[in-house]
Amino acid sequence: MTPFEAIAEPSRRAILDLLREGEQPAGSIVSAVGMSQPGVSKQLKLLREAGLVSMRADGQRRLYRLEPGGLADLEAWLLPYRRFWARRLTALDDHLEREQ
Repeated sequence: MTPFEAIAEPSRRAILDLLREGEQPAGSIVSAVGMSQPGVSKQLKLLREAGLVSMRADGQRRLYRLEPGGLADLEAWLLPYRRFWARRLTALDDHLEREQ
């Protein structure tokens, strides 16, 4: 699964949003996103396969965190669009200043 396919699903995006706050145990993710434990496990597996999250064992617990490297492909794809909007917003700002 590619990072793009991974973020297409809303529950996976919700998990990524939660992990922005920092490393989380699987149980906390289950509680926060309101899905069953097997459902969250499936989504976490897909996110790991896409390179967006990683897992480390801490005794019986499984801790998940974002993988910055996995997000790099998404960032690289978004960069031209950010530049596009930055130019547009600068032009709008310039226009509004001229109108005042």
